[in-house]
Amino acid sequence: MASKADVAATPHSAGGGSLDRGSGQRPLPVEQFLRLRKQLPPMYLILTMNAAALAYTHHAAAPLWLSLWLPIVLIGACAVRVMQWMRPIDESRIEEPYAMRMLRRTEVMATLLSVLFVSWALALDQYGNGDQHGHVTVFVAITVMGCIFCLTYLPRAAHLVCYVVLGVFLTYCLARGTVTMASMALNILMVGVVVLKVLRDSYGSFTALEESQAALHHERTQAHHLAEENARLAHSDPLTGLPNRRYFFARLDALLARGDQAQPFAIGVIDLDQFKPINDVHGHAQGDRLLQVIGERLQRASGPDAVIARLGGDEFGLIIEGPMEAAEAMGAWLCGRVQEPVPLGDTVVSVGCSVGLAAWPEAGASAHDLFDRADFALYHAKKARRGGIVRFSSELERIIRSEQALEAALQSADLKRELTMVYQPIVRTRSMAMVGVEALARWESPTIGAVAAELLFATAERLGMARTVTLAAFERVLGDFAQLPAGQRLSFNLAPTDIADPGTVAALIDRIASSGIDASRLVLEITETSLIDDFAGARAALEKLRGCGAKIALDDFGTGYSSLSTLHMLPIDIIKIDRSFAVRLDDGEGRRLVRAIFNLTRSLRLECVFEGIETEMQLMEATLAGFHYAQGYFIERPVALDTLLERRAARAA
Repeated sequence: MASKADVAATPHSAGGGSLDRGSGQRPLPVEQFLRLRKQLPPMYLILTMNAAALAYTHHAAAPLWLSLWLPIVLIGACAVRVMQWMRPIDESRIEEPYAMRMLRRTEVMATLLSVLFVSWALALDQYGNGDQHGHVTVFVAITVMGCIFCLTYLPRAAHLVCYVVLGVFLTYCLARGTVTMASMALNILMVGVVVLKVLRDSYGSFTALEESQAALHHERTQAHHLAEENARLAHSDPLTGLPNRRYFFARLDALLARGDQAQPFAIGVIDLDQFKPINDVHGHAQGDRLLQVIGERLQRASGPDAVIARLGGDEFGLIIEGPMEAAEAMGAWLCGRVQEPVPLGDTVVSVGCSVGLAAWPEAGASAHDLFDRADFALYHAKKARRGGIVRFSSELERIIRSEQALEAALQSADLKRELTMVYQPIVRTRSMAMVGVEALARWESPTIGAVAAELLFATAERLGMARTVTLAAFERVLGDFAQLPAGQRLSFNLAPTDIADPGTVAALIDRIASSGIDASRLVLEITETSLIDDFAGARAALEKLRGCGAKIALDDFGTGYSSLSTLHMLPIDIIKIDRSFAVRLDDGEGRRLVRAIFNLTRSLRLECVFEGIETEMQLMEATLAGFHYAQGYFIERPVALDTLLERRAARAA
């Protein structure tokens, strides 16, 4: 009449079940089993008390083995089962297969014990008077009802108990042939059926509640997974799978939030070298593939103490918890991985990288300061140590402060008043007659003093003021143009940003047209670096400038990326040989190289100027090599135009 399940052995295996460990949501069989554990001990208690009472009322009428020893065995078995069901278990480790196995065992044991107890009760009914016979009927009725209620969460076992016990009891009563006992047995059976109906409805509510909770849990889980996926997508780069810029700065802010007691860390900015040419030659799809491969390599280095993120383009960020030496070692290791060849279709390419590092708290206390200093260290690495690792230092700090002062001065400068132009003559090598001048900008700031032209234009480019500075200098040149003797040319230098800016090109053409000068006497000089980023755009800009009448000169030739095909494709009139070749005029190999360059320019029918002549010997060798024009400190240092013209006039006299 009672169920019996072996719960002495609790499963310890973590795998194979469907229980959601983190959420507490259990499968239905597990929930049935756990709830049944709480109701089976009371059921055994009911069974034990009723059996003891029935045995007591029959101890004088029935044989000793039937009224004492057999109930002791049955009650003892119930006591053992109570202790086993009440033994503590780890509910979180109960898994569905185990629960289902225990439920099936409970159904089998319920049937077996039902047969044993009802058989014992009917055996006692053979002895005693009418009161003792009535006690047997009461025992059967109240015990089966109590067991049915205790088996609410296992309806099939409840049905088995009801039908086995009451079916056997009804058959027994009918066999006795008494109408009273048969009516009582039938009445008890009908009450049992009604109780089973109530139990079934209760169990249906239980299963509906469990299913609704499971559905709610599933929806919450889906929403949680969706939120996690959205968070992952919001903090990861879709191309490489690395963390993105947002995650990088969030992690940096989290480290800074630890305060002064936190362990030191360093951040780095990694930029690929020679990535753009690969992107241009092989296409953006292959460029993306290259970034994916590099991203996979960098991802292997990520860990709890190292974060590597893609900040954008071919730039990556690095956060290393630990001393600067660890960051430098990591940077060197990453550079090695980046430099490994990457197959792209039928070709194999390789790129390098430069790294700028900044340590907390030495380099700054805020995310903005740390990143700026790491970025400046990267800028210094690409400028002075391409492919290397540069740590932000006090020397770089001094440079930054100087640049900050320079930027502040330029932003507040009155360039029309503070900007001046000096001119260096270009002469014929044999006669030393001046054929033109090159204009060079000079800025005298009232706050920081004289500023070199290179710093002026580099600072203007960083501040987005390149067009302002270029046009201010060009207007000065146009104002001085009238002083230049007839037939002589004036050269003006354009920065790479000027060529790449359609607005600057259009403004230069407008000023040339409105000035009324003879544009054929104007030479616009560009460097080879102006052609690297956008060759087609640079060519179009030069054609527009040449179309207004000006000549185009390629400055610093021989140090950049120009090739014979490049010279053919560009609208160039003049080649200016870089000053680094002047010092090579002293040795035979250098002279042969210079003569080869001269023969190249002559075959292309380009005028050629040799720059950087600083000694009489260099001038003589350049002349012997065939060069017709030269400029340099030996000939004249840059001075104001009126001073230069006075000196030339005095020498001619």
